[in-house]
Amino acid sequence: MSILKYFPNKIEKLIITEISDKMDMLEEIRMRALRPIILKLTEGEKIIKYDVTREDILNCMQSICENSIYSYQNQIVSGYVTIKGGHRVGISGSCVIENQRVINVNYIYSLNFRIAREILGCSNKILTDIINTEQNTVYNTLIVSSPGAGKTTILRDLIRQISSGIKEMKFKAINVGVVDERGEISALYKGVPQNDIGIKVDIIENVSKDVAMKMLIRSMTPKVIVADEIGNSKDIEAINYAICSGSKGIFTAHGSSMFDITLNPMIKELISLNIIERIIFLDENKKGNIKEIYYLDKKSKEYILKEI
Repeated sequence: MSILKYFPNKIEKLIITEISDKMDMLEEIRMRALRPIILKLTEGEKIIKYDVTREDILNCMQSICENSIYSYQNQIVSGYVTIKGGHRVGISGSCVIENQRVINVNYIYSLNFRIAREILGCSNKILTDIINTEQNTVYNTLIVSSPGAGKTTILRDLIRQISSGIKEMKFKAINVGVVDERGEISALYKGVPQNDIGIKVDIIENVSKDVAMKMLIRSMTPKVIVADEIGNSKDIEAINYAICSGSKGIFTAHGSSMFDITLNPMIKELISLNIIERIIFLDENKKGNIKEIYYLDKKSKEYILKEI
């Protein structure tokens, strides 16, 4: 597995020895200073009895940042670094604050490698809920789940299918604008997507979602705008701008129920605008499975739970 190249040789060998026959089940690798390595697998956790040293963590960071930690500073202060392949490395430690904002993370305590995988066809189960075959477009959709439940994986596969066309549904490929703020969806590497996201896709990476959405609308005329993990006021403003400009949208957010998402005032505001036509909740206990789907009733302006 290519992600293991970011670890010191001794740790790489320990991981291979521990799960040599289960590499395809690996979801996370957690390293904490002076603590054992914990591997999260599809079937549970494995603990490697090796106390991680601060040198191990520093060596990993140097490798992740291609021996130029300074050039990755903007990502580091956001709490993660996205690496080749779309994998995300979460970072925790002692934050340095200046003018009420994080400007650095000193004394890094832990790293969490989250393994990104493409699962072609994983969005098939919700295609009929999202695709509008009569108008050859999509319904404005919000996909909601707790972290690690598979929403980004499903979103990526939706992009692939919508931008390439779906023969079985007589759906013609349409232009999709992808807002890839953290590089997790397309995993651009030197301008080339590492993931299969289809043929009619335009990507803007490493810029805030609100700025990227407006750039795409003004320059690339997307039929569909896609963004992962929306939630702040600027995101909602940009989504409203995009949809009012004639684009459809597919977005994701954190949560596990209708009650959860309305606790976020910005998501609550988006829902109150009555522009989101589908809300899909993923099952946090079964990765990639659908828990609930709500349809917006155009007459009552209320969300109706669909029977699954």
